[in-house]
Amino acid sequence: MKLVDEFRNPILAKKLLNKIHTSCTRHWKIMEVCGGQTNNIVRYGIDQLLPRTSVSSVELLHGPGCPVCVTPINMIDQIIELSLQHDFIVCTYSDMLRVPGTHLDLNQSKARGAQIYPLYSPLESLQIAAENPTKQIVLFAIGFETTAPTHAVTLLEAHRRQLKNFSLLVSHVLVPPALDFLSKNPNNRIDGFLAAGHVCAVQGLNEYHPLSQRYKKPIVATGFEPLDLIQGILLCLLQLESGAFQVENQYRRAINEDGNHIAQRLVRTVFTVSSQEWRGLGVIPDSGLSLRPEWAEYDAIRKFQITKVIPSSSALECLSGLIMQGLRKPMDCPHFGKTCTPSNPRGATMVTSEGSCAAYFKFRSPGVQNASM
Repeated sequence: MKLVDEFRNPILAKKLLNKIHTSCTRHWKIMEVCGGQTNNIVRYGIDQLLPRTSVSSVELLHGPGCPVCVTPINMIDQIIELSLQHDFIVCTYSDMLRVPGTHLDLNQSKARGAQIYPLYSPLESLQIAAENPTKQIVLFAIGFETTAPTHAVTLLEAHRRQLKNFSLLVSHVLVPPALDFLSKNPNNRIDGFLAAGHVCAVQGLNEYHPLSQRYKKPIVATGFEPLDLIQGILLCLLQLESGAFQVENQYRRAINEDGNHIAQRLVRTVFTVSSQEWRGLGVIPDSGLSLRPEWAEYDAIRKFQITKVIPSSSALECLSGLIMQGLRKPMDCPHFGKTCTPSNPRGATMVTSEGSCAAYFKFRSPGVQNASM
């Protein structure tokens, strides 16, 4: 038996789905806020198993939960600008290599001679820095609350080793301010949220209670396996049907109310909250992390005085921003599956497996069957 088998039990899944169908009396829209959740929802066809009648339905909206997808074009342009300088080495995660910038992506930069190292762990960048003392090593530090602690550890270890040729280009984003941003939008169609389990495992649930009460929307923190997601949808639906709006923890095996204090302390040591631009959404106040002033020597933007590039109009044509706000679906884009494919992405949501467009392309193309539990 695999460790995940108990969370993919088709008999239990059917029972939970039956409960959803018998409990649903109105039309509801629930947004999952994690690319991993989106991928499995589409992969297993969970959204297609939910009620969909003229009198009642549950529609799932795909939120801005993919870290690659929300990294702004300007940051891609900045890391490409650095990579093309002969004395620089860029370290990043492999799924960032094909994210389009204004004119290039990192793969195309590499084809022009840039030295770019894909990483499994950010700590690998420190060995690269030690082995290349005449080069400037820049770690492209992206992600949500989940990756911030590892980047904090990497910086602290670089400081301990006195690696003066190491720096970070930081593009960290925070989930609760994004939920606040989406809920404020007068055009939003969101009745409730499925919060990302791994983010909540780090930060806990405390920041979600005020949001749930302010906007009168239930928030259910869930895991990523089919039963996690189906049960999370059911818990959210039961609240909606009863008029409740609370924060619930479906992912109890990984989440506690206060989160991981050690990880939080590491993040506070290295980072401070700042306003942040999100690709397709714009600048959201207090929605990101930047390096604290005392770590300025490791801040690539300050260290190398990086200029901000204004994206071209063609780079802004992608509908991913509307998709990540739950206002459109991938199939609504005229470029989907035609001029925009995983091998030739126009936007970031088609690049990585956590992007909704890539998930739809992989699992909703003609002739493709959903995975079985």
